[in-house]
Amino acid sequence: MMIPMHRLSFFIIVLLVYSLLDYYVFQAVKVVTSNFSSSTRVLFHTLYWSLTVLSAIAVVAFTTVDPGKYANLRTFLATAVFMNILAKLTAGLFVFADDIVRLGKYAYQGIFQNGVASPSTSGGISRSEFLSKSALLAGSVPIAAMSFGILSGAYDYRVRRRTVTLKNLPKAFDGIRIAQLSDIHSGSFYNKTAVSGGIDMLNAEKPDLFLFTGDLVNNESKEVADYLDIFSKVKADAGKFSILGNHDYGDYKSWNSPQAKRENLSHLVQSHRDMGWDILLNEHRYVEVDGERLAILGVENWGARGFAKYGNLDIAAKDVEADVKILLSHDPSHWDAQIRPEHKDIDLTLSGHTHGFQFGVEIGNFRWSPSQYLYKQWADLYTEGHQHLYVNRGFGFLGYPGRVGILPEITILELKQA
Repeated sequence: MMIPMHRLSFFIIVLLVYSLLDYYVFQAVKVVTSNFSSSTRVLFHTLYWSLTVLSAIAVVAFTTVDPGKYANLRTFLATAVFMNILAKLTAGLFVFADDIVRLGKYAYQGIFQNGVASPSTSGGISRSEFLSKSALLAGSVPIAAMSFGILSGAYDYRVRRRTVTLKNLPKAFDGIRIAQLSDIHSGSFYNKTAVSGGIDMLNAEKPDLFLFTGDLVNNESKEVADYLDIFSKVKADAGKFSILGNHDYGDYKSWNSPQAKRENLSHLVQSHRDMGWDILLNEHRYVEVDGERLAILGVENWGARGFAKYGNLDIAAKDVEADVKILLSHDPSHWDAQIRPEHKDIDLTLSGHTHGFQFGVEIGNFRWSPSQYLYKQWADLYTEGHQHLYVNRGFGFLGYPGRVGILPEITILELKQA
């Protein structure tokens, strides 16, 4: 089978980047192994260049395997290539620092010693063994961290409990427990047993209400087929409600026809219903207890920064009569852009979308992630006046098949009267 020209170009570019980086970082390898025995040195050099060959093979495989049949394989291949490049870039910074130091020494000799080297440097200015070792150590950090994120972080579900105080909450709902999931991305899963364990953790919390805030799949409705039985097991006596996220519409896939895309979305919507989830497409529902009720509103995806705006909050909120309104909106950018300015009667908004970048640090009340440079609200609970927003970190993962620091989340929100 002939490789398409654009894929061949991609392969050549990646291979060139690999080769240049590898040769540059290899200078540090030579310094570190210079005192090894000849046979040991050859072994380490062979192992080093073997990684380059394997990476090239991974790129070829990525460009040739069928993405429809081998999506997870492509993901792992791309991750392996990315990890290798990141490691070499990190190590290369230390090698570059070493070159700057060496250049400074050469300049010093040329200016102050008239180009005459001292006896100690008569053989030329050698590379720093310390910086060479530092380069290799630094280069191993991204590989170790990302590997740990795949092996340990991808399915390390964490239950996060928060109490939300609402001034108009009816007495009948004081203490109601809401379970939220978001960003399942079932097409990325490769461990069905672990996913089932996550749902068992959710059910163990015995929530009254279950709310899902979008991105059930990556692109195609068929991705969730093997997990329908698992997500159907979610238990919540007061109701199970869901919405769509930006990935659910199939916008990131090339379809044979517009009709095929529409049918895919129709099948996905039916999957929600087959699992017993009441999907809200710019709609609202009521939850009633002892003659009192709260409203659950759900909008289709509405996002800033170029993301699709299928949602229509005006339609979803039309003629809603309830003391408390809870809105499901996938993208948290919706909160500042439209919800707070135009719908001040929305008491609580639940979102997801950011995944917390699947990378960051959370220690006590300290949180950092690259997500914060893209989204003002990217994880956990936010309050402005009497309005609240909770951003779920996501149940699944996308792209990188793991998580480092920002772990998959099951949210339990308890509503209390003010």
